[in-house]
Amino acid sequence: MYANGRAIRQGFHKLDDSCVYYSPEVNTTAISFTLRALRHRNYRLFFGGQGISLVGTWMQQVALGWLVYRLTNSAFLLGFVGFAGQLPTFILASFAGVLADRWNRLRLLIVIQTLSAIQASVLALLTLTGHIAVWHIIVLSACMGVITAFDVPTRQSLISEMLDTKEDLGNAIALNSFMFNGARLIGPAVAGMLLTVVSEGVCFLLNALSFAAVIGALAAMRIPLLSRKASPQNMLHGLKEGYRYVFGFAPIRYIIVNLALLSLTGISYPVLMPIFARDILQGGPHTLGFLVSSAGIGALISALYLASRGSVIGLGRIIVATMGICGLSLIFFSFSRHVAFSLLMMLCAGFGVMSVITSSNTILQTITDEDKRGRVMSLYTMAFIGMTPFGSLLMGALASKIGAPHAVTVAGICCIISSYVFMSRLPIFRKTIRPVYLDKGIIREQPYHTDS
Repeated sequence: MYANGRAIRQGFHKLDDSCVYYSPEVNTTAISFTLRALRHRNYRLFFGGQGISLVGTWMQQVALGWLVYRLTNSAFLLGFVGFAGQLPTFILASFAGVLADRWNRLRLLIVIQTLSAIQASVLALLTLTGHIAVWHIIVLSACMGVITAFDVPTRQSLISEMLDTKEDLGNAIALNSFMFNGARLIGPAVAGMLLTVVSEGVCFLLNALSFAAVIGALAAMRIPLLSRKASPQNMLHGLKEGYRYVFGFAPIRYIIVNLALLSLTGISYPVLMPIFARDILQGGPHTLGFLVSSAGIGALISALYLASRGSVIGLGRIIVATMGICGLSLIFFSFSRHVAFSLLMMLCAGFGVMSVITSSNTILQTITDEDKRGRVMSLYTMAFIGMTPFGSLLMGALASKIGAPHAVTVAGICCIISSYVFMSRLPIFRKTIRPVYLDKGIIREQPYHTDS
């Protein structure tokens, strides 16, 4: 029998009068506990290779936005390029999820990364030879959207297979966000500096070369072949089964809808960053790089915080709070005319956005059945990335009518409304998800009586 204080020192944390959750941080240092997923060899390979590749990806994203605005001076075309690059994800992600549940995810991901390298190479060749045109960018962005539709659900569902034990899954997802945002911090800053001395094509070329790291890491992995449950050959049947599972389970449904609202508003503002950097803050490509990197710093802080947590308990409240932070930060950013304050607001917005995304991903992967993981993550991809093209198009259209600052203000207000709506659903969310956590051993019925 333990008193509450002693129980917590032993790793048990009180949830309510009948349940506790267990956190394994006992007898570990803070650093080793935060990085615990790296003890798995396959995940270490993925973390290193993907980290290098993502630096190149962020360089390309910043350089692409700068190239489009330099060629066109059009806020609408900035939004339209984002729309073209992300619409295929919305259309195809569901089919990709079915394939990820049927095929070898590791082999599929190697093919996907190879195609990404080819896309970046073609973009670099056209730019460096001076033949690049806006229609080239639109077509290549659409091709990348098709690739992304298969990449994200496959990569996210593969993370659980990289781990020898599933107890580190939440930490692996948080470290994945840390890796993504570490690259988001480095890539845009490097791109901003390169764009002052060389053309955008150099950034595209470096991105193409960076894919060698992740392809090599994936090829070196040794992941045992999982037995798949027998699945129907009909693709539509698999899609219907996935949709019934997702929208028939309230916690997954609430998270997917909330992510879709965030993507439509709070994630779409970066498409307007070239306008803020050049026209509002009176800067250049280095200002654009610093703005994107500031959001990356905030997201990095968020990932470290979430990686240091010992349990998924409380992530619903974090989603509510950080979505509100994102909305307020965007509103303040839209009124800022000072670089320093704008950078601070981007940091807060990045923290909010990544906290919502990572917390949502962690909850989804924790409660999802293994044989449906690919389809759930495909709908996560549709909500997280697939809705962004509509947001990009909306933000571009709004900016062309009412100006970029007012468009970002509208986005911030929408985030605050979404936060309130999700908060109103939390009681149902907790009641429905508790039996799943009990069944998976994430929380336990009270194993002791207090002495006091």
